[in-house]
Amino acid sequence: MTSRLMKCALWLLLWPIQLMAATTTAWIGTYTADDSHHNTGSSGIYSVQWNSDSGTLSALHVAGKTSNPSFLALHPNGRYLYAVNEDSATVGTDRITAFSIGDPGSAQPLKELGLVSSQGVSPCHLIVDSTGKWLFVANYTSGTIAVYPVGADGRLGQAHQTIQQRGSGPVNGHQESAHAHEVVQSPDGRFLLVADLGADRVFVYRFDVATGTLSPNDPPAAVLPAGYGPRHMVFSRDTKRVYVLTELKSAVVTLRWNPQLGTLTQVALTPALPAGTTGEQSGAEIALHPNGEFLYASSRGDSNTITAFHIGHDGVPVVTGNVPSGGREPRYFGIDPSGRFVIAANQLTGDLFTFRIDPASGALSRVGDRFPVPAPVHVLFAPPRGH
Repeated sequence: MTSRLMKCALWLLLWPIQLMAATTTAWIGTYTADDSHHNTGSSGIYSVQWNSDSGTLSALHVAGKTSNPSFLALHPNGRYLYAVNEDSATVGTDRITAFSIGDPGSAQPLKELGLVSSQGVSPCHLIVDSTGKWLFVANYTSGTIAVYPVGADGRLGQAHQTIQQRGSGPVNGHQESAHAHEVVQSPDGRFLLVADLGADRVFVYRFDVATGTLSPNDPPAAVLPAGYGPRHMVFSRDTKRVYVLTELKSAVVTLRWNPQLGTLTQVALTPALPAGTTGEQSGAEIALHPNGEFLYASSRGDSNTITAFHIGHDGVPVVTGNVPSGGREPRYFGIDPSGRFVIAANQLTGDLFTFRIDPASGALSRVGDRFPVPAPVHVLFAPPRGH
């Protein structure tokens, strides 16, 4: 009897830990003002609790008050968070804000550490390099990218380097000049890749981690099909390929990556929407499943869908399905840390929807109800406790 009581007591002690293990904090970047400068109802960055067993979201609250924090990035140590602030339309300047991360259960877990100029207009993406010493940002409207030193306390120094990208494309209103849309570091950290929607190019820079300096590779860029507008990209699991989602014509361009030379060679172009699709196309986000076998891409415009692909033996993605995102303008979606769910952020309808991933086929099926969040743009999962 005593042994049974001891086992029961031990189970009761472990039960809360088991519950906690399934719950993760996620940070949500939003727009606090829309394209017409009207208030969206958002206060800035939100936190939410994600349960990877049930695939449910709960406990939404304001984590850090800041303006138009559309995209977020975590420091590798998990203690600092960075946000772009797309404010030039209303205050005349764009910025990057650094935060320290406190207890997720506190009233406002993000504490502002300071802000710096983004060195351009409309910062839309940022990352911290794998060493945690440098931060990169892409400015869409101005077509500039910049590098910042990251202090031991998480604060950002003034820009160490700013580069003006150049180029144009055939689509009026979108490609009159360069528009840097995403910065991605190569898996070995030696190169920085920049998807430029305006120039129809993926620029490649060599990166000196000791000095934080970028220099153009030779050749300096991969030229993509004219008028497609590269937006976001992801490396394959074996790092031999890069999958680029294009915005102006929703498609995935498969590029072969040479890690020694830093060169990209086009292998294939796969439409992300069914043949005969009419209306506005607007590719948004692309993500690779942790198993490396499934690829996903979201499309906005008139489709508002997420397309699932299977990676073939030749490394080229093949479309396997297409599901509605649940709302309008799925600007972003993310795969949860367990690899079992996709969470879609629909900016214009102000909601998140969850989809279960079939482990055999990668197909998506919607689970749960609509989770309202004002003008969501980005969902970023915190690392496990003790990381």
